Amino acid sequence: MGLPLGFDAASAYRAMVRMRLVEEALAQAWADGLVPGEYHSGIGEEGINAGVLSHLSGRDSMALDHRNTSPLVGRGTDIKLLMLEVMGSEDGLNRGWAGHMHLMDPGIPAAADGIVGASGPLAVGQAIANAQLHPGRVAVAFHGEAAMNQGMLMESYNMAVAWNLPVLFVCKDNKWSITTYSADVTGGDLVERARSFGLAVEKVGGDRVEDVYRAAGRLIARARNGQGPGFLSASCHRPGGHFEGDPIVRLLRNPRGQAEEWGPPMIRSARETTGGNRSDRVAAVKVLTKRGARAAWDYTVRARMDPLRRGRRLLDQAAVERIETFERQEVEQAITEARAAVGPRSTFGVARGGSQ
Repeated sequence: MGLPLGFDAASAYRAMVRMRLVEEALAQAWADGLVPGEYHSGIGEEGINAGVLSHLSGRDSMALDHRNTSPLVGRGTDIKLLMLEVMGSEDGLNRGWAGHMHLMDPGIPAAADGIVGASGPLAVGQAIANAQLHPGRVAVAFHGEAAMNQGMLMESYNMAVAWNLPVLFVCKDNKWSITTYSADVTGGDLVERARSFGLAVEKVGGDRVEDVYRAAGRLIARARNGQGPGFLSASCHRPGGHFEGDPIVRLLRNPRGQAEEWGPPMIRSARETTGGNRSDRVAAVKVLTKRGARAAWDYTVRARMDPLRRGRRLLDQAAVERIETFERQEVEQAITEARAAVGPRSTFGVARGGSQ
């Protein structure tokens, strides 16, 4: 199958590169102690974001989850203001009040909520307003597969179908619910669950931006023309784990160092005479071992699912180098200026010197 009609490979790759560079810059800022709290990067989701956002224009709205940086970058939010906001500066996009999980850009419009599944009600509200006041506009909700076990997201699917709202739900499926394998806590097939509500459904590999573009285009066109809401299931792999400093990722990247860190307390716990009995402790260790082995297998097999690696194949080498050079210069300038604006200050917690 060739590239879809209207697909601009260079623009899509440029958007993905820009997203990746901004995420990497902010992940490093977190590692240096400049970002308060956790940081959930969208590295690995660039193909999904670029493929969907290519079909949005004007005042089409977005409801985002806690991985909201990349969609905002893709829609044109000022990256320096965004960086300042993530680093808690009063000169940031939201005066330092939003942090990284509740970013908002009224100019798009787009808003994020860190509560799992909250993007559903937000998008439905946006879609109701669009249908009443601005026919032809669509709303897009981004969420993970684990969010589909939240009641408010299911209610959002139901209302969107019952009221025939112009909304697209984008499910980013990386198979992990923080450090729990999603299949262990989820019944049935999620795509069939969405279809049972009456949503128009498409399923794609999120690392192939051209496939995301094709599927999202069909669903967004339906919604824009008043033919009802849609659901896009897109697989992805997030190499950084749930958040920067994810313990499973640390274990996979540095097993010896983590064994030296975790080993002594586990041995002390095994020897402890109080608390749970020996069989319970052995069972707990087995669970941790099984989860670590599954993560190792999954991360090894799925590591090839890098949307940028696949995106490079759509262009010639000269075009790839031009795009990467230009975007790197812009992002490096923005993060340098943002760090300078934050200035010398005590770090949030202890500077980690790298996310390992």
